[in-house]
Amino acid sequence: MYHKEKSIQIKNSASALYNNLSVLRIAPRRLTYFTVVHANVVNMVSASWDGLNYSHRQLQSKEPNVATSTSLIMQAAFCVLPSRELLVITSQKGIQMYESDGSIMVYWHALDTPETPSEVNYVPAQAVFARGISAVWENYICVGVSSGSILVFDVPSKGSNITLSEVLEEHKESITDIASECSGSQQCIADLVSADDGGNLCVWKSGEEFQLLNKIPGFDMSCSSVKLWKGTVVAGYGTGQIRLYEAVTGILHAEVNAHARWIYSLDIAPFSGLLLSAAEDSLVRVWHLTVSQETNSVEVAHLHNECVTDTQICGARFCDGDGYAFAVTGYDLSEIIRYTQT
Repeated sequence: MYHKEKSIQIKNSASALYNNLSVLRIAPRRLTYFTVVHANVVNMVSASWDGLNYSHRQLQSKEPNVATSTSLIMQAAFCVLPSRELLVITSQKGIQMYESDGSIMVYWHALDTPETPSEVNYVPAQAVFARGISAVWENYICVGVSSGSILVFDVPSKGSNITLSEVLEEHKESITDIASECSGSQQCIADLVSADDGGNLCVWKSGEEFQLLNKIPGFDMSCSSVKLWKGTVVAGYGTGQIRLYEAVTGILHAEVNAHARWIYSLDIAPFSGLLLSAAEDSLVRVWHLTVSQETNSVEVAHLHNECVTDTQICGARFCDGDGYAFAVTGYDLSEIIRYTQT
């Protein structure tokens, strides 16, 4: 069904982070942007569709008043809003937002670092970082934090007047991933889902004030990647399982023992219902989701496997809305591997 294409070389290898690949298709310019995180650097590649031209850019993690920052980057993701596209980078120090080509940083948000604990009331130090990025509705970008909070930023159609409009305090553990409804359907009540290190899922309705619609309890196993498609939450776990829930009710539609090891990345091609899953077991699998309106259920069919030998896969993304092509990154691999349908 898919065959391997020529790989894209990147300047540094991929770090072992969840969802460590982001893809943005720029149709008018016949380009695709790819980003991969390595330590405190984001490797960015612009690739022409004919495969003849590649340009590279590297973005460093930034801190105010510091020339070079050593703070580790946790994630880089493209956020597509109706009026603009931004590249959002999260690290141990804060959140950076760039124009989608990485040329201009338009916003920086510093994370609150806890005060040094006094010896009298000693509390174990907590790691501080931001992780989990998603655009939602017309003008919001949501970013998760290690405390379990979700920061909601209001993004104007142009310019740098980005503001923190709301903080959602529902999760008690570090946020792992956030996703918005990707099908474009207006009928779906829920349009955002967030996941944490305990495997708990929160389903939200965005707007002037975000509403919590449902909490789906976890099983003390991290949910590393989550998607929302046609009112269905698709969640990947450290057990190698994928679970499909009805977003608003939390009813479990299906449970798939998809991988032998920890899942690192899920993606959905919204127009075709293809689901991509990638894990530490070197396998990338393609599934097909079908929503039955009569029975109000979701069916999963396995379509395709690709094995990237001896590679701990950490990122996998479709390159288009139909799932015609997908790309994969692996820990310590200095290339982006691409596959297209035959």
